[in-house]
Amino acid sequence: MNTFILSNILWFKAFHVIFMVAWFAGIFYLPRLFVNHAETTSKEVSQHLKGMEKRLLYFVTPFAIFTLLLGLTIIYAYGNAWFVAAKWLHIKITLVIILFIYHGYCFKLVNTFAQDKNARSGRFYRIFNEIPVLILFAVIILAYVKPM
Repeated sequence: MNTFILSNILWFKAFHVIFMVAWFAGIFYLPRLFVNHAETTSKEVSQHLKGMEKRLLYFVTPFAIFTLLLGLTIIYAYGNAWFVAAKWLHIKITLVIILFIYHGYCFKLVNTFAQDKNARSGRFYRIFNEIPVLILFAVIILAYVKPM
């Protein structure tokens, strides 16, 4: 095993959590912008929201990437035997994959709003906003409680 990674594992874990928190802050807020955008009738507000949505999504995307890279580094540090035995981690990884799909779908939504082609209601985006919240609850419980 790589001694550099093992000797710095707590730093990798800390930055993994820091980047995850920053990523989640963005993907919690972005759908709220979608709610406001879907409900506005003002062209000026719509234009303003388009800029906010795009800037926010591009701002938090590197946090998602760093979260992923640090997570993979941590898995590498613990090794294959640990990875195989950590059943909770397999579920966590599945949820993180869903979260990356969600994140990718946000790019589509930002583009849809940018082209003034949104056909969904504010209610849809309020419900859409709950997906990362539920995933966060599950991921935190899996990572800290390790129920399996």
